[in-house]
Parts: sequence; structure tokens; C-alpha cells
Amino acid sequence: MMKALYSGVSGMRSHQTKMDVIGNNIANVNTYGFKTQRATFRDIYYQTIKNPGEATAGTVGGTNSSQVGYGAQVGSVDTIHTISGYSPTNKSTDLYINGEGYLAVKNSSNETFFTRLGALGFDSKGNLVDVNGSRVLGWDNSAGDNTYTTALDPSTATNMGVITIENFDSYGNITINKDGTITATKLKATTDINSAAALDSIVTIGFIPVVNIPNQNALVLEGNSYYRAGNNSGTPIYNKPGMGGTGEIITGGLEMSNVDLANEFSDMIITQRGYQANTKIISVVDQMLEELVNLKR
Repeated sequence: MMKALYSGVSGMRSHQTKMDVIGNNIANVNTYGFKTQRATFRDIYYQTIKNPGEATAGTVGGTNSSQVGYGAQVGSVDTIHTISGYSPTNKSTDLYINGEGYLAVKNSSNETFFTRLGALGFDSKGNLVDVNGSRVLGWDNSAGDNTYTTALDPSTATNMGVITIENFDSYGNITINKDGTITATKLKATTDINSAAALDSIVTIGFIPVVNIPNQNALVLEGNSYYRAGNNSGTPIYNKPGMGGTGEIITGGLEMSNVDLANEFSDMIITQRGYQANTKIISVVDQMLEELVNLKR
């Protein structure tokens, strides 16, 4: 009977963890860039009551083993990285990755994270930052040398840094294009209309790569819509958007959460009933133990 009691307790704990996962999914149903999670169970230790017996020709037949299990526990909590839909925001610096891939950012502690949340903007110093104030990784072309066109290697990006546009106030109509280039209008440097410097011109001031993670299922969740590379995620590969298995960039919108409410609510009902069933095991075992104690009367 005590085995059943332990099994019931383990089942309650497992279902409680699964309900925690479901609750987090539902809470983030409207969180841009959020990826839903699922909890899976696995059985645990088994006590062998009888070992299997081998058949002897002309004498006895073989017998099977007899084992009693001790319940269940959480086997894994997996993140489901399916791509969700495009939500228009009409903000020119909001990015949606139309396919696989991540944006790379560096926080104030110089740690590199990856994110699907492309809510970007420029600060007063010309830094391209996300909603958390982390700076976006890529190349800036403030010097006008176009080094980004040859710097992007499909296997490495050693000279990549944060995107900081020098003399940011001298540019207008900043646009992020689907190939990752950031273009802008170079504003007039003089009021002399007869001067060549008086002419506005369209220039490329930066470039945003899209990062391909070989095993995105091994990414470590960090909160704030961030992921960190894990021991099993592989080496991040920085690509031109649309290349190397990554998606192109679409501006003016963000990626919606991929939480399926219908699926979450059905899982909630199943999880609740599983929890109730395990509490019933404990209740019945308690009654059996009570009857056993009352035999002495």
C-alpha cells in the first residue's frame, strides 16, 4: 500500500509542475515573440518482484518478470519553436523574422542573448537597442566604407559589434530593409543650395544579421524574451536575412505568441483530472491503512 501512496504523491507533483507550465503559457498568450512550452512525464523506479525465467526444452516454458512501479516524474519541459504570425504595429523599427532565426543583442553586462522580439529603436546616442535597452549586434556603416558587405561570413562573424550610428542627428528617414541593411537619408550639411553638400542622399548606415542556431531546442530561457546559447545548442551562425536557412526581415510588425489557447485549455482539463485521480489514490490508501489499524479493535 505504501508504494501506491508514493506513486500518488509523485503523480500529484508531476501534474502540479505541468499545470505551472500551462499557467505560464496562458499568461503569455499576448506576449510578442513568446514560444509555448510543454511538460512530459516519465515513469521512474520499478521494484522487481519476480525475475523472468528461461524456457527449458521439453520441460518448462518461460515466465515473464513481475515489476511494481513507484509513480511518475517530469521528464522534460520543452519549448515549442514553431513560427507564429505577423502582428502589424506600423512602427518602422519593429522587425518580424519571416522564418527561422534570431536577433543577437548584448546587455549592459556584455552578455550575448538571442531573441525573436524585434521591438527595436534608436537611442539618443545612435545605438540600435531593444525594449530592454540591450544593444543589437551587427555592423554600422557610419564611415561609409561598406565593410559589412564582405565582413559577413556564413561560418563566423569575428568583427561584428553593436550597431552605433555616428553623427546620428545627421540622418533622417531611417529604414530597415528585408535584407538587413539599414538605409537613411543623409541630411543637408549646408544651407547653400548651390553646394553639393546641400543635396540629400540615400546611404546605407548599418546592417542587421539574422542568427541561425543549429539546435534551437537547447537554448536556455533567460526571461525578457531572451535565450542564451546552451552546451547543446551549437555555434550560432550569423547570416544575411533570408540566407543560411534564416527568414527575411519584415518591418512594421512583431511576431505574435504561438500559444494555442484551445490546446492549453484542453491540457488544463486533462491535467486537473490527472491531479484529482492521484489525490484519490492517496485518499483510498489512507482508508485502507485506517482499516488495517482498526483490525486490532
